[in-house]
Amino acid sequence: MGQTAGRPRRMAILMNAASENVEAQSYFAAFQRRMQELGWAVGGNLQIELRWGGNDRELWRRQIAEVIALGLDAIVPAGAIVFEIQRMDRTIPLVFPQSIDPVGSGVVASMARPGGNSTGFTQFDFNLAGKWVDLLREFSPNVKRIGVVRDARAPAGIGQWAIIQAASTASGIEALPVDSSDAAGIERGLAVLAQEPNGGVVVRVSSSSSRFSGLIISNVARHRLPTVYGSRSYVVGGGLMSYGTDLVSQYRRTAEYVDRILKGERPANLPVQAPTKYELVVNLSAAKSLGSGVPPTLLARADEVIE
Repeated sequence: MGQTAGRPRRMAILMNAASENVEAQSYFAAFQRRMQELGWAVGGNLQIELRWGGNDRELWRRQIAEVIALGLDAIVPAGAIVFEIQRMDRTIPLVFPQSIDPVGSGVVASMARPGGNSTGFTQFDFNLAGKWVDLLREFSPNVKRIGVVRDARAPAGIGQWAIIQAASTASGIEALPVDSSDAAGIERGLAVLAQEPNGGVVVRVSSSSSRFSGLIISNVARHRLPTVYGSRSYVVGGGLMSYGTDLVSQYRRTAEYVDRILKGERPANLPVQAPTKYELVVNLSAAKSLGSGVPPTLLARADEVIE
């Protein structure tokens, strides 16, 4: 496709990761490649303001203030950054690549008709929560108790928790909450879970879990608890296995919405879309540290196996 005509457009991407995060770098690269395929020349007819904020909410707020002052045509906010932007501005078009529950958390009015200045893509299909329980049972058939790492104060996680409870109960498994609002709660909850045999862990998709990802991975390894995560990044960091949305695909789809907005469409009229591509990732080293192999059925279905 040829170059998009008209004045140069200017947008920002705000990442909830550090600049050295390889996973997040791949998301930005995928977004940029898709924009180029759609006729946007970065540095030419499209200027991208890229900010890396890690998990530092104060830094997010400073970065948001900076980019709002630039009079942008669109912003792509990763993760929970969308909430911070909406507190500060309700006019610049936002396209979120990975919202967990945009309706339940108040980011949009509805999936079909978002209203306002925001639209994008969900990171989570609620049926996914039940699949995490199934995967844990497949890896560890004797599991009787599942610790669910969650922040009870986050409204976006209520649906996930309810489905995990239902799936666990149907399988004769007890689901126990592990508070992820601070490090002490995580360490205490996992230690209690490990006091009895046949325990396992589900780490649901949330900003608080991401903030303490290293702590969670090290603690479940120390307690030898089989764990399934909602994001590939945990498995790259040493976790056992994950099943979740392919975020590279999500950022490519985000570029397609940004393209439409830069060409004149309004976020309010673009429906929020669910994920279309999921990936199962397994870490063989983590499995070995638990003293068990990975069931052949799991390995056969894995999209990626990390040695």
